[in-house]
Amino acid sequence: MSVCAFIAFVVIVFVRAAIMRKKGIKALVFGVTDKSDFVLVPMVLIIAYTVLANTFGLPIWEPLIKPFWETVVPGWAGLGLCGLAIIGFILTLVSFGDSFRVGIDEKTTEKLVTTGMFSISRNPIYVCFLLFFTGLFFIHRNSSLRRLLFCLFWRFTDRYCGRKDS
Repeated sequence: MSVCAFIAFVVIVFVRAAIMRKKGIKALVFGVTDKSDFVLVPMVLIIAYTVLANTFGLPIWEPLIKPFWETVVPGWAGLGLCGLAIIGFILTLVSFGDSFRVGIDEKTTEKLVTTGMFSISRNPIYVCFLLFFTGLFFIHRNSSLRRLLFCLFWRFTDRYCGRKDS
């Protein structure tokens, strides 16, 4: 189930980018402004492989996927967090209108979005990402995802939430 949620999350981004491209808007500007954005790519690929390895029994070093706990309750909570994140992500994309970009685009200025999900959070897309990956950790509950979740949290808060507007 978590693999399907992960795939859905990625597909939503690329479908939205394709819709924007048809409107003549370049939505994927990831890594253009800040080359260090590419640090996220290997982290997401490692998360994807860890989830796949844990789900389908692919080769991975056993201590990395050894569960922290054996109860299934956090897994159900994690599934709920993933579902909530996907719904929030879709609502955020609707709130964006034509302003959606993957990455920070300093060349294109758009009106600041303050309605919908943006009336609740300044960076709802990152809140959804963190909820989603926290949900994956609760589902798979292993050391590898815990470390990667910490790195993602640090990266998002340092780079995006801590960004000062000029």
